[in-house]
Amino acid sequence: MEKQEEAKWYVLHTFSGYENVAKENLETVIEKYNLQDRIFDIIIPMEDVIEEKNGKKKLVQRKLMPCYLLVKMIYGDDLWHNVTRTRGITGFVGPKGRPLALTEDEIRKMRLEKINVKPDLAPMDKVEVIDGPLNNMIGTVISVDNELNRAKVNVEMFGRETPVDLDFSQLRKVEN
Repeated sequence: MEKQEEAKWYVLHTFSGYENVAKENLETVIEKYNLQDRIFDIIIPMEDVIEEKNGKKKLVQRKLMPCYLLVKMIYGDDLWHNVTRTRGITGFVGPKGRPLALTEDEIRKMRLEKINVKPDLAPMDKVEVIDGPLNNMIGTVISVDNELNRAKVNVEMFGRETPVDLDFSQLRKVEN
């Protein structure tokens, strides 16, 4: 676990539309060369958006940063070749293709690291959604799961009350 503490987040550039393939190939490289103690996480940044098609609205996931992967790793020059030679990956994002770690501020803005938030929530509390596709909606807490850091909230969507499962980090309690 202490090794994971010294790991940093880096950005990899991929061919357009090859984000999933590049992620799978990099996972194969990690297995093949036993790099589990150096590369800890690979993320394709996604966002939930509400799309309207044929008059029907539905929630879909869309790539937030097409052509990019985010990787949490302990970088070393020996890893550079393993990563950059992976099919679908064109290289690291940084000066002259050399890796540049993301700053704490960038990590927080992209929500790469879960910040444990323990809001004082109880059923019937009014909350505002502060992140995600339901941003700025007001809802009522139905139930709270402190172990999973989630709450079930009733929000008014499409003219009726709809229960949604949200992370504590997406909610802010509204004072009456």
